[in-house]
Amino acid sequence: MGARARCGLVVLLWGGLASADYLETIPRFWRNLYPDGGTGLYCGKHFGAYDRRYNIEHVFPMGWVARQLRCGDRDQCRRRSALFNRIESDMHNMYPARKDLNRERGSYAYGIIEGERWVERGCDFELDHRRRRAEPRPVIRGDIARAMLYMADTYDLELFRSQRELLERWHRTDLPDAAERERNRVILHLQGRGNPWIEGR
Repeated sequence: MGARARCGLVVLLWGGLASADYLETIPRFWRNLYPDGGTGLYCGKHFGAYDRRYNIEHVFPMGWVARQLRCGDRDQCRRRSALFNRIESDMHNMYPARKDLNRERGSYAYGIIEGERWVERGCDFELDHRRRRAEPRPVIRGDIARAMLYMADTYDLELFRSQRELLERWHRTDLPDAAERERNRVILHLQGRGNPWIEGR
């Protein structure tokens, strides 16, 4: 993925996590994790540095977080809740995704969709708008699962039992690879906390 740490980066820690809010985290995310581009989450296509077609996808939807914290909409939560800001800026939950697919997925839960209705040719990403489900390509399911499970466990966020069971199954069947472990290492350096689901839990 081209992830690498930058020497001399000053990181303020707050309870073991980076204290910067999300808007301050965005440039650090791109600069430290994807300085030369990388691979998009949903289609698996390579993108270059500063590709405006891509933005940050929170795999654990921030809409779910706002509802659970009862702090209002996303803008209101940013003003009202220090916890929301910590959650929103946690890079373990942030992945590069094409803007249109990020928008299409919205806050849909991940799941298995019957058939093979890809969003477009060459992109194994499926959406069921009626059931509000999104099915990612198999090779990224473990990465998504470990991010979702980390967020639920770290911040005491609720997952429906069926969703958690699916994510734990994806975690077991798609184990961390070298790129995911390197990404985790860089985030550990930046935030002071790694993801135990990647580190061998």
